[in-house]
Amino acid sequence: MAPVTRTIGLSLGADICWPICYEQILGKLDLAIPWQGDTVKIATERVTIEPFDLRQPCKYDVVLDRLTHWYHTSREWIKKAILMDGLYVLNNPWSVQANEKHTSYCAMMALGMPIPATWMVPPKDYEPLPDLAPTLKRYAKLFDLRAIGTQLGYPLFMKPYDGGGWRAVSRCADEAQLKARYEESGKSVMHLQAAVHPFDSFVRCIGLGPQTHLVKYDPDAALHDRYTQATDFVSADEAEILRDTTLTINAFFGWDFNSCEALRLATGSGGGDWFPIDFANPCPDSQVTSLHRHFPWLVKANLRWSIFCAVTKRPMRKTLDWEPFYAIAADRDRPYRDKLRAYAAIAKQRFEADRFEEFCATHLANLDEVAWEFFGTETAKGAVRAKVAALFPKHEVEPFTELFWKRIQAWRAEPGTGGPAGGASHG
Repeated sequence: MAPVTRTIGLSLGADICWPICYEQILGKLDLAIPWQGDTVKIATERVTIEPFDLRQPCKYDVVLDRLTHWYHTSREWIKKAILMDGLYVLNNPWSVQANEKHTSYCAMMALGMPIPATWMVPPKDYEPLPDLAPTLKRYAKLFDLRAIGTQLGYPLFMKPYDGGGWRAVSRCADEAQLKARYEESGKSVMHLQAAVHPFDSFVRCIGLGPQTHLVKYDPDAALHDRYTQATDFVSADEAEILRDTTLTINAFFGWDFNSCEALRLATGSGGGDWFPIDFANPCPDSQVTSLHRHFPWLVKANLRWSIFCAVTKRPMRKTLDWEPFYAIAADRDRPYRDKLRAYAAIAKQRFEADRFEEFCATHLANLDEVAWEFFGTETAKGAVRAKVAALFPKHEVEPFTELFWKRIQAWRAEPGTGGPAGGASHG
């Protein structure tokens, strides 16, 4: 067998903790995977920002991208490398660039997904462009914000059509608050969205390739406590709905790595249905300061999917083929739950779910054990401390480092995490 090396690039911004853990665990795995007559080893390297010749070859097989949604030089380099060098990237940069929350709402509404009623409203203020005045004078229709609020009902939420990270999200309990928040919105183009009210559960489903992970979320808690420690908080059927929803969205938009937030209408109010409210998150929070006990899952999922893509030379889907989804949606007699299963089946096929599971079972069977051991080391704790030190005041670094570290150790004590208490689990 010929020895070959596949190289995974990490395109990073402010990420500190997960790259350290990713690199350390990959090194401890010391992979030599027999694949199609070769012995494949995996190397990793952090991608630098520098001038590039458009014909310059790319040395990476896969890039984990955490930067190009806002840093244009890296985005254009990555698009060049996909087109010219066959690079595989998490996530599709054209889709990230073109599809924001507004597009994702519209597309999933077209597939029948139960998105709360949503309006887009023109901005309160504008950039003083040369053609603005005649355009607005001729075509801008005066509108009644109060009437839209009344139609949606209160409470409602105002949020940027392309926002992220809870930026400029406002809960409006009545007309006065709606008017006040709109006056403050400036040049942002905003959505108004009916609240799922009352709700009794808020879940964020993280998707990474065909892998999913459910987290009970508390939006009112401090940032470090929003990802809760709860387990067994949904039924098996609910879990399937949330996972199928996430996989559908991710495959539709070509997002390998994304998260979907959904609210359950309070069952005491005759509800019980799940409503996706925010799912254009193709660069989800990956920091231990937010994820803590969920952090090891993220690192392992990143390793599994990126190694699989690198070894198998998974081709990048350069265009988004939406027709199979819309063909299912067009069947008016088909119940939505049945449609969602069919959408998810397309997603699992596009993410090669069966092939991926077989690959992991054959070539990465010891990943859980290696990761479990690593997350008990001082190197892992140092990665936690480094991220905490970047975000927290000096006097809070040690207390919060210990808090997050204890939560990771609590995860290590659970069955099925790769340690002595139980077997492996892909999550």
